Amino acid sequence: MFISSAFAQTAGAAGGAESMFGQFGQMLPLVLMFVVLYFVMIRPQMKRQKEHKAMIEAIGKGDEVVTSGGLLGKITKVNETILSLEVASGVELQVQRSAIVQVLPKGTVK
Repeated sequence: MFISSAFAQTAGAAGGAESMFGQFGQMLPLVLMFVVLYFVMIRPQMKRQKEHKAMIEAIGKGDEVVTSGGLLGKITKVNETILSLEVASGVELQVQRSAIVQVLPKGTVK
């Protein structure tokens, strides 16, 4: 019972192709998990950051805002990185632009 060398070579080549597909099949779930992670977590976070940056750049004098610390106030002076925020009559605080979390509709802060 001798196996010819030609038959042995074709059997070995077919086994190599199956092992190649087997390696790809093992990596497929990892690739799919990364794709799902990108669309569920990474992409929405990037979208929120982009919207926040646009809101920060659009802030102007007279806007009513909420800071990250929860302070509500009206912007009285605008600088490149610092804003003056009037939180009460005659009380002004200086805050960084990045500390602004939300711009409120006009007339919210009295």
